[in-house]
Amino acid sequence: MTSLDQTFSALADPTRRTILSQLARGETALSDIARPFKMTQTGVTRHVTVLAEAGLVAVTKRGRTRYCRLQAVPMKAASDWLSDYQQFWNERMEDLARHLGETG
Repeated sequence: MTSLDQTFSALADPTRRTILSQLARGETALSDIARPFKMTQTGVTRHVTVLAEAGLVAVTKRGRTRYCRLQAVPMKAASDWLSDYQQFWNERMEDLARHLGETG
């Protein structure tokens, strides 16, 4: 699987997107990440593992606590890939506006 595939696969899950939103505010203990979810800490750890394998999260252990930190570089690559299609959609919207102007 390419890194871009891993990024999109990791981002496809709403729980993982929520975790990334939490981490955008700063480094967080894994137990604090798990608190708002209605799942076991093991379940949250599995989600964090997917994010880490995609390069979106770095996990470090200090003492008995694991801390997670956002690594946004893979999201930049995904954003760059998506932006290639922005011109396509802009052209479609311009075509639609012209069509509506001609028929209105």
